[in-house]
Amino acid sequence: MKVLFALMLVSTAALADDAALLKCRQLDDGPLRLACYNAIPLSGAKTVVAVAAATAPTPNQLVQEFGQQNAAKVDAIESSIVGEFDGWVPNQRIRLANGQVWRIADGSDEAMSATNPKVKLERGAMGAIYMDIDGSRTAPRVKREK
Repeated sequence: MKVLFALMLVSTAALADDAALLKCRQLDDGPLRLACYNAIPLSGAKTVVAVAAATAPTPNQLVQEFGQQNAAKVDAIESSIVGEFDGWVPNQRIRLANGQVWRIADGSDEAMSATNPKVKLERGAMGAIYMDIDGSRTAPRVKREK
């Protein structure tokens, strides 16, 4: 009988922890979600909370992983092209200030003249990524090289 009672207590604690985890999981804001996980009492959910806190990517990691296979879901990042930029041609590689290298993947080209232009890489329909370069008329579809 004591074993049954102990199991019932553990089950109830686990259900309470599951409810708290589900509540946190529904939060969209990353820092708020992490704070919610950290606020869960460390009873039966000790391991789950520790894993969730240890694997939460930092904003810098999200930027560095953008455009790679199995990367966390990020809709857009911003960076810049260092130095003089005179436009692009199909298959051209473009190195960004954050160290990433992107290749023009859509056959577009554009001549322009800019110094240290800002770029915004955004996810489009069906997972395509487009590079919006300050001063350009179009945003070419790109693929992450490095």
